[in-house]
Amino acid sequence: MRVLGIDYGDSKVGLAITDPLGITAQGLETVMYKGNDKMLLKKLDELMENYEISTIVLGMPYQMDGSKTERAEATEKFLHKLRCKYNQIKLETVDERLTTVAANKTLNFLEVNKRKKREIEDTLAAVYILETYMNKAK
Repeated sequence: MRVLGIDYGDSKVGLAITDPLGITAQGLETVMYKGNDKMLLKKLDELMENYEISTIVLGMPYQMDGSKTERAEATEKFLHKLRCKYNQIKLETVDERLTTVAANKTLNFLEVNKRKKREIEDTLAAVYILETYMNKAK
């Protein structure tokens, strides 16, 4: 069974998944959904069909002081949609503070060009969210 990691943003969503044994996390893709949750849920349906997903981990945006951001409210609404639609699957949240910053630092270190960076930064942030969850589960 696999774990799916989600970096939920305003217009883009990064997706990452574990291997079948839950040892490693790999980036899947960045979905340009432009705020259309129905489109995003359809994409998640496809992933559910193609992978045996037992858990979904959603990054929760917090301020550096631990308080919730404005984006957290939208993320909580999306979490509710996930709970309603995938009620047989375990849903978890993890603190996603600085995951996008870490993704950008990694991509800068690797000297990835700006256009390509925009395409994959959310996917890499989803990998970091998933790795955070995996490290806590150990």
